[in-house]
Amino acid sequence: MRGAVNTLKYLLAAAALLYPLLPFRDVYVLHVMVLIMVYMVLAMGLNILPGFCGLLDLGFVGFYGIGAYTAGLLTIHYNLSFWVIVPLAVLNGAFFGMLLGAPTLRLVGDYFAIVTFGFSELVVLFLTNEIWLTRGPLGVPGIAPISFDVTWLAKLLGVHERWRYAFRGEIPYYYLGIVLVLFVYIVMRRLEDSRLGRAWLAIREDPMAAASAGINLFAYKVIAFAVSTGIGALAGAFFARWTLFISPDMFKFWESFLVLCMVVLGGLGNINGALVGAAILIALGEILRLALPKLGLPAETRFLAYGLIMVLIMRFRPSGIFTQVAASTMQSGLIKELRARIEARRTA
Repeated sequence: MRGAVNTLKYLLAAAALLYPLLPFRDVYVLHVMVLIMVYMVLAMGLNILPGFCGLLDLGFVGFYGIGAYTAGLLTIHYNLSFWVIVPLAVLNGAFFGMLLGAPTLRLVGDYFAIVTFGFSELVVLFLTNEIWLTRGPLGVPGIAPISFDVTWLAKLLGVHERWRYAFRGEIPYYYLGIVLVLFVYIVMRRLEDSRLGRAWLAIREDPMAAASAGINLFAYKVIAFAVSTGIGALAGAFFARWTLFISPDMFKFWESFLVLCMVVLGGLGNINGALVGAAILIALGEILRLALPKLGLPAETRFLAYGLIMVLIMRFRPSGIFTQVAASTMQSGLIKELRARIEARRTA
């Protein structure tokens, strides 16, 4: 059975790599698949907070917007390379994450969620009203596409000119999106299996027991917030250089809710689940957007479907599609020790 599953994974991976090169490829399908990859990165980033640390963040889209506007403005005003902009956007997102997290991570439950929601609305208001910087509701058009300096190739061919390869169409962004998803996935896996990831899981399981084991709750939460918001800003930077236009309407609260739905659908704390949740909801949204007008319903009706999905998940599958957190974290010595302490306290 496992062999068949692995074979299916390899076949799907090969199909994903070869599809853009096939003669019957569809530009719209490629566009949707790139969009799915953007939301996969967002879902993996958000999953750190509610999935690993048990913190409900309703303002994640604010950092997505910070990354996008950082990339867009640096491209227009300074014409920086994408490879320089990406780390700057990640650092900017992580900085604002720490700036928000330092005074608010001592809050718990609904109070923390309300503060993060307020931050996302504050970001949208800033992007809308600070016209001198962001052009306000007009958005930021004319963002240059990603390009590479391939002068070295010209020299190898004996041509003494400067060559640059600029992305055109969906295919280059498609393959770059695959690289981005793989990079974030590997980082998430390494974090999950690290001491840092096990500490986050311990905080989620029982903060009091984690503190009694010597874990600095505040410090580890701030690190989680910085890593999560940095990944959100990374997705925003890629999104800005892909769409070549950004506006405040793209980063409203609905986006935070949608990404949270992806995480819950796939299973809190499950990295693979976040990927599947993003693929299902984005694909479903596009299908409904095309199908509903043919049934005489407005395309916005699809938002009701998302709400219905959340209700059904909370009723029948509250742990999501993938109910198991990675075996490495569940079987770690720290988690076992903490659970033993919790059980000892309950029976004392």
